[in-house]
Amino acid sequence: MERHGRDANAAATPRPALALAEAEAGNDPYCAITNAPPDRPFVIAQLGQSLDGRIATLSGESRWINKDAALDHLHRLRALVDAVVVGVGTVAADDPMLNVRRVPGRHPARVIIDPSGRTPPGARCLDAGDGVRRVIVTTPEAEVTCPGVECVRVARGENGAMEPARIVAALAATGFKRVLVEGGASTVSQFMDAGVIDRLHVLVAPVILGSGKPGLGLAPIARLADARRPRTRVYVLADGDVLFDCDLRT
Repeated sequence: MERHGRDANAAATPRPALALAEAEAGNDPYCAITNAPPDRPFVIAQLGQSLDGRIATLSGESRWINKDAALDHLHRLRALVDAVVVGVGTVAADDPMLNVRRVPGRHPARVIIDPSGRTPPGARCLDAGDGVRRVIVTTPEAEVTCPGVECVRVARGENGAMEPARIVAALAATGFKRVLVEGGASTVSQFMDAGVIDRLHVLVAPVILGSGKPGLGLAPIARLADARRPRTRVYVLADGDVLFDCDLRT
């Protein structure tokens, strides 16, 4: 694990979300995206959580566990990918916009995974005002009632669910090779269990909830030897949150 401390000149860094010493070669949490291989999809996922691994209180309140620098970082990720992906549960619960507002950059396409066609037509991420593509990934039999959106239809797998590998392949065929899986935690967990995530960014806030909704929920393991120990870089953000940049391909 590599650790990088704060620097008094951090305000001058071209990456406003991070308080780092002058970037050395390869020491950049965004270079994995910008240098992603062009011949295959690249998937990055992110989670924001408390010290004790909670993403929300039991009532569902999650704004704001992480602070401003973590939000800046998330918007920077959005600006670097072709599409940002969320599950329909996140749309129903949080109604996110999924655009880029806090840093310079272009808006990504917005993709909702919705097997049953229950996306609210008035969801803010479906606003066509910025001209980006809006896509609902759904099953062949689902009825989608949201006007003006593209539908990418993916057949269910043997377990009755839409398989993340098929979703990633379908999005790549649609033109979205660099993809950010932003939430919710169950969607990120499913993609991680399926082995389709290249990079995982976990933003940890110095707060303890003591109860609430957990972050990652992966398939159970019986032995610590089976736990994943990815190569990880650690960055302290300007206002105290900590970014764990995990390379899941190592």
